[in-house]
Amino acid sequence: MITMAIPRYLWFLVLSYSMVIVLANWFDPRLVHIFGLDTDAGTLIYPLTFLLSDLITEVYGYKQARRAIWYGFLFNAVFIIYGQIVIHLPSPAYPTNNQMYDQLLAMNFRIIIASAISYLISEPMNSLIMAKLKIKMLGKHMSVRFILSTVAASGIDSVIFGSIAFYGTMSNGNLIALILTMWLIKVIIEVLGLPVSTWLAKKLKTKEQLDIYDTQTKFNLFSLDASYKNTDNQFH
Repeated sequence: MITMAIPRYLWFLVLSYSMVIVLANWFDPRLVHIFGLDTDAGTLIYPLTFLLSDLITEVYGYKQARRAIWYGFLFNAVFIIYGQIVIHLPSPAYPTNNQMYDQLLAMNFRIIIASAISYLISEPMNSLIMAKLKIKMLGKHMSVRFILSTVAASGIDSVIFGSIAFYGTMSNGNLIALILTMWLIKVIIEVLGLPVSTWLAKKLKTKEQLDIYDTQTKFNLFSLDASYKNTDNQFH
């Protein structure tokens, strides 16, 4: 087994992925009304995680995407935990905005649970579908693979997150509409970004001289192994 050197641009993709996860969870509790649709604000930026995950899986392989998923989960956990510590620290008598800031950081526990569960199910699913379809389609039809993985994973993500986070806070009809809207927005953003994401994937393959196929990969979410054989790289 030969462990490949970490490529030049992978760190930036993983960093961007982790930052989007943190930002999306920060804005999740805020519902917005846009273009006649109701959704949570996090939905507007969260689809970028699927785009970035698709890029990492397509170029660098499922194992690197799996690491990115755990990095994103870790950084988001640190962000949430530190925020809860901060709001429970004693406040001096003179600040006038501490209470407002505490209310901003006091994230709803249901939102946190919903986000964590949906994330740990949908994100690995997205990368798994990408990796499996790449093998099945012999590396062809990249656009189709990007869309299919996002349609499936974002659908699961929207159902799990919406049900856990908002069930009982609104009518069932409004909840179903909210879940469908979240899913629709994620898919639309993926489709709109498709020309950019496929172009980036091709450029990255050329720059990195990499095109990893997960033919020998064991898709265990709890493994952090990121090593590949030279034969797994089928860049031409």
